[in-house]
Amino acid sequence: MKAPSPTHLKPLAAAGFAKSPDAYERGRPDYPSAVWDHMARLLHLDTAGVIVEPGAGTGKFTRWLTSLNQARILPVEPVPAMRRALAKDPGCMSIIGGLAEALPVADNCADAVICAQCFHWFDGAAALTEFHRVLRPGGYLGLVWNVRDEDAQWVKELTYIMDPYEGNAPRYRSGDWKRHFTERSGFSPLEEIHLAHEVVCNVQTVVDRVASISFIAALPEQEHARVTEAVRTLIATHPDTRGKSEFHFPYRADVFWCRREK
Repeated sequence: MKAPSPTHLKPLAAAGFAKSPDAYERGRPDYPSAVWDHMARLLHLDTAGVIVEPGAGTGKFTRWLTSLNQARILPVEPVPAMRRALAKDPGCMSIIGGLAEALPVADNCADAVICAQCFHWFDGAAALTEFHRVLRPGGYLGLVWNVRDEDAQWVKELTYIMDPYEGNAPRYRSGDWKRHFTERSGFSPLEEIHLAHEVVCNVQTVVDRVASISFIAALPEQEHARVTEAVRTLIATHPDTRGKSEFHFPYRADVFWCRREK
């Protein structure tokens, strides 16, 4: 018997992302052009008629999808504050409120499903069941994350500031989300590529990047202020960033894809 799909967003995601849409939009990096090029080619997006985007957030990836003029984009986002932020974009289309595990779209309607920066938040088994339902046979599933490159020492120290607050929050870097792909039939094996890139930023960009993380955004006000002050102190004192009005924040874009086979 099929397990029931979740009917509510995880409380930490609901609380954290509801508090941080502006910081999310300012602090989260855009995706490098190489991501667009690879995903368009690997997922055959140039011929896609309908693309469903669960967990669309503030539209960091949605804005690129809208450049695919021939495609109908269906962004789905469960957090009202995130939907309001996306709705402010003048190029935005209708945003659908809903969960990845219970998508309010028809069976076999999509040529592609794309999840940017979000699959680790989903109930993986239920989400994959839904993606299989909404994809046409032969349709593609794409996943992408912008990941902080901790080979840079100051970025590693930034992580040290955040990690004590992580608790049991789902994290991409744990890799736990991958197990659902080995347990779920009906998709081809998951493939992947990794693309290094850098973002020019300043102190406030980094503060916003940290503040947009769910378990940081959900902290009580005083503790939240202590975290952001620690970030400012790191940037002000680390040799790689000290005294600079702008500096490079290194990232790695991790792209995964597979295909609905049956």
